Amino acid sequence: MSSDSFDDPFHPATPSPGRRRWLQAGAALPLALLGGAAAASPAADQAIAPRREASSPAGGDARYAAKPYVELRHPDWARDAAIYQINLRQFTPEGTLRAAQAQLPRLQALGVGILWLMPIHPIGERQRKGALGSPYAVKDFRAVNPEFGDEADLRRFIARAHALGLRVILDWVGNHTAWDNVLVEQHPEWYARDAAGRFHPTPWYDWDDIIDLDYDQPGLRRYMTETLVYWVKAFGVDGYRVDAAGLVPLDFWEEAARQMRAVKPVFLLAEWEGRDFHARAFDATYAWTWWDALKHIVEGRTDLGPLLTYYAWARKFYPREAYRMLYTTNHDKNAWEGTEFEIFGPAVDAVTVLSFVGEGMPMLYNGQEAGNTRRLAFFERDPIVWRDDAPQGVLLKRLIALKRSHRALWNGEAGATMDPVRNDAPRQVLSFRRGEGAGRIVALFNFSAQARSVTIEGPGVAGRYADFIGGQRVDLNAKPSIDLPAWGFRVFVA
Repeated sequence: MSSDSFDDPFHPATPSPGRRRWLQAGAALPLALLGGAAAASPAADQAIAPRREASSPAGGDARYAAKPYVELRHPDWARDAAIYQINLRQFTPEGTLRAAQAQLPRLQALGVGILWLMPIHPIGERQRKGALGSPYAVKDFRAVNPEFGDEADLRRFIARAHALGLRVILDWVGNHTAWDNVLVEQHPEWYARDAAGRFHPTPWYDWDDIIDLDYDQPGLRRYMTETLVYWVKAFGVDGYRVDAAGLVPLDFWEEAARQMRAVKPVFLLAEWEGRDFHARAFDATYAWTWWDALKHIVEGRTDLGPLLTYYAWARKFYPREAYRMLYTTNHDKNAWEGTEFEIFGPAVDAVTVLSFVGEGMPMLYNGQEAGNTRRLAFFERDPIVWRDDAPQGVLLKRLIALKRSHRALWNGEAGATMDPVRNDAPRQVLSFRRGEGAGRIVALFNFSAQARSVTIEGPGVAGRYADFIGGQRVDLNAKPSIDLPAWGFRVFVA
């Protein structure tokens, strides 16, 4: 979120030998099933689904016509993409844009589509936290942090990413600035004040290295909008991940999004959870509730109830066009709550797989593909220790290839809905189907500490499949029985 520990306020370790065995067993899974190591998107005949238009009014009365809720159109390149978050400070031993650029071919081979760079701007020095400060305490929105390089380095990074078919979004901090941001001297009237007329951090948080902006000021709105457009025009940036998006008025983001999209298609991700963000401003929002539900399940605090509620709301409350970003970890979770191994323990693989085969847009935090088991220091240099042979990397690469090569798993309305499949352990086992015919996916997840044998039944389940992990051919009859280990999963690909 921002510059220190944060519990999301607006919503309620080493791999085992067995885990290594199933990853190794799956290494021979046919490329036809996965779409290859770096599969391209399917052909043009599977283009993104069109935005729904308004229905014809009953009896010609426009008052009763259904109106499209979502007015934006996603970039075509986002429809099957996974996001990869780069913490430049920790991504390479050098901690620079030039060093990160050398890793771009590896990320292309991994299969991710969108690279999210954590804030690249200079960091404030007044009331700085730690030796290097928080990248979310911005000193100048129109400059590059010399810790990472210069403007030429950023241009080269983006150009090389584009040449490899990757898109680059910047992390944008709109709610606040560092105490010594250039705007403090140039436009002090753009800052929020307390009762005594003083600048202040965001109330109730321990973000004492930043001060809040005041979006009642038209001049601030213009400056921020023009700056967002500047990076798109001058550097070819493909969009933004917006920090604490809901702490800034939504109408500001809607106008800024309109002006950016007038330049070129951009992808906008809000660090927030709410339906209205999808109507005119943001392509994607965080699925905080999804992550929390799974954490509580793994901790034994609940059964599947909260997760089923999340999916029910996703189906009925959110528009089909909404991309909900799913993840097992990110910079906030890793730094302040624990690694994905600490949080999800024996269920970490199941949660990871669900983030790719369920409805949602998956996100990886740098180092996950190397099996990073450390909490990375947030205010200091703490480079990731990279491993090329981590089983997590094998799994993630295969999941990305599966998603990209199967239209049913694409993002938002471009993919298929997630339809529940009945099973006889409905409070512990999540089972669902996505897609029809040859593009069908059937998945089961045992979110409990006991091995289970469950029977599933429902329309569109029977047929011939390949098991995602082992590649074995499987016939699912009208009412098959399926064995699931504790915290285990099965994914069947038609």
